[in-house]
Amino acid sequence: MTDTTSLRRPIAFIDLVEQQKRIRPKLDAALARVLDHGAYIMGPEVAELERRLSAFCGARHTVSCANGTDAIVMALMAKGLKPGEAVIVPSFTFCATAEAVSLLGGVPIFADVREDTFNLDPDSLKAAVLTAREQGLPLAGVITVDLFGQPADYDAIEPIVRENGLWLICDAAQAFGAIYRGRHVGTIGDVTTTSFFPAKPLGCYGDGGAVFTDDDETAAVLKSLRVHGQGTDKYDNVRLGLNGRMDTLQAAILIEKLELFAGELEARARVADRYDALLPSDLARPVLLPGCTSAWAQYTLRTGSRDAVMARLKEHGVPSAVYYARPLHRQGAYRHYPVAGGALPVTDRLMDTVLSLPMHPYLAEEDQRHIADSLLSGLGAVQAAAE
Repeated sequence: MTDTTSLRRPIAFIDLVEQQKRIRPKLDAALARVLDHGAYIMGPEVAELERRLSAFCGARHTVSCANGTDAIVMALMAKGLKPGEAVIVPSFTFCATAEAVSLLGGVPIFADVREDTFNLDPDSLKAAVLTAREQGLPLAGVITVDLFGQPADYDAIEPIVRENGLWLICDAAQAFGAIYRGRHVGTIGDVTTTSFFPAKPLGCYGDGGAVFTDDDETAAVLKSLRVHGQGTDKYDNVRLGLNGRMDTLQAAILIEKLELFAGELEARARVADRYDALLPSDLARPVLLPGCTSAWAQYTLRTGSRDAVMARLKEHGVPSAVYYARPLHRQGAYRHYPVAGGALPVTDRLMDTVLSLPMHPYLAEEDQRHIADSLLSGLGAVQAAAE
């Protein structure tokens, strides 16, 4: 039998090329408009993008910024985080969530995630509150992470936050466009942040981010913070801030990509459904909570034979990735911070077993079948070797 793997067209882990083909004339025109008017910083496209993002998700205010990390930093500054105050964050996520807390002198307390959704575990959140009390740390707030595109379980999380007098920031870097039981991401918590890094479901062609809030005063502070803390005059800085503005060119790109976004979210859901149908039901992957949608930033599953399966996928021309091989509480910069209840068993299990497959709106069914066949081949080989 002839091996046709080498004859296949390459499968992209995230395909930005196909998307660009569909809107290239509009992108060229949008960039040309920016080059013509020359307002490269805070040009008219920035305010227009903010208006459209608010209209999309229903948030009263959208404040764009330079990147997703700045979005979290700005949100924490707007909530008045002080040095020495503690913030509960999940450990199973990218470092930016805890990094922002640490940069401002705060103390991240790492919590565990649920085995079924990979999102913040409410029971571990309660344990983290107790850990803060036991260590004498003044607890200020909680940052949830809507991991891989699905919102966290806010019906369970929000009462704990309220009972303890905390604020809630939702890190939706991977989940803008998702819905939690009738509430759009961007309208949950005191503040929501997101990232427009190119690989995100809604991404620009560089760095970009945004902060969402329904509170007028918070929005005013955020707008000041992103421009060095300026007041009514650019040379009257009324608070410490940062240079967190979004480039006009990136805003122009996002305006055009936002036009495709609703359709791409539907396509991502179809891709996820096809994976569900093609792969064995007993192959563990995050469960979508009832009444929720996901932006499907990643399609992640679990296998105890990860290295062998990834090697087989590579042989078959299928890219794969691991998010996250080393959680935050086990990284050098963060391992000295407190851990809820002293251990995060689910996070520790996930780091050794998670595996992400190609996921984007333009993934063809033929390619998905090849991915599934390759994955099953790898699992079969591992099982045969064990026998």
